[in-house]
Amino acid sequence: MAQYAFFRGQIVPINEAKVSVMTHGLNYGTGCFEGIRAYWNEEQEQLFVFRLQEHFERFLRSCRILHIDLPYSATELGQITLELLRREGYQEDAYIRPLAFKGDEIIGVKLHDLTNELAIYSTPFGRYLEEEEGAHVCISSWRRVDDNAVPARGKITGAYVNSALVNSAAVLSGYNEALVLDQHGHISEGSAENFFMVRHGHLVTPPLHSDILEGITRDSIIELALEEMGLKTEQRSIDRSEVYICEEAFLTGTGVQVAAIVKVEHRPFGSGEMGPVVARLREIYFDAAQGRNSKYRHWCTPVYDLG
Repeated sequence: MAQYAFFRGQIVPINEAKVSVMTHGLNYGTGCFEGIRAYWNEEQEQLFVFRLQEHFERFLRSCRILHIDLPYSATELGQITLELLRREGYQEDAYIRPLAFKGDEIIGVKLHDLTNELAIYSTPFGRYLEEEEGAHVCISSWRRVDDNAVPARGKITGAYVNSALVNSAAVLSGYNEALVLDQHGHISEGSAENFFMVRHGHLVTPPLHSDILEGITRDSIIELALEEMGLKTEQRSIDRSEVYICEEAFLTGTGVQVAAIVKVEHRPFGSGEMGPVVARLREIYFDAAQGRNSKYRHWCTPVYDLG
């Protein structure tokens, strides 16, 4: 469990990082967050944070949407995070959660003229989805939030009620996850993951205008697929029925990493097991994220000074 958090300008014991039940961000969902992974490399005895700078750049973009002005740059937030991880001393995979929110203890729905708060904590973390090698998903009856209602490209806390409704409806119905349609009836993403499929030997993923999160893992997979496998990614609208007939499919995200989908609403892909493209992409991704491929070492920030 976490021992420390960065809270109100300093690193404190985690049990001192507390807010009131009256806090605006808790009552109205007026906050935003990031999810960042750090991978323990046993051979190198090093903890690598994956794409640290890019995550904090996206975090600050989410803040901008909510009129949250923090007194830190992405680089400074990264340095705070590294110090926090050193305090924790993890020698295992970990998850980092930066959280910015409106901290006033008032009644009233707004974003302006409020106090902005920042917290960062971390925790040991393994799998987000236990069935990473073979998930069974459904198409959710819930629709993805529209960019003109709650901006999907921001990781806004209140918007994740949409994700929670999608996920619980799927899991309670016996599925591992769900795919969500946008307001035009096209595939958007999973409850909290980006979506890819394989059709006619190349990758296809929904475009940004399908109300998806601008995923950092998504971006990594597009680059890795091209550089390491020669696979181009087509970003276009995807119909529901097209998912039923694709060759392979998978989910990506910081939490879920790269998770194979083997069946959609009782329609298996091929033999109903993880296909060769997804298997290879998972291998390539973990090599890059865990610091085992020197070509992508610029994506990996080491936590410990090994002298």
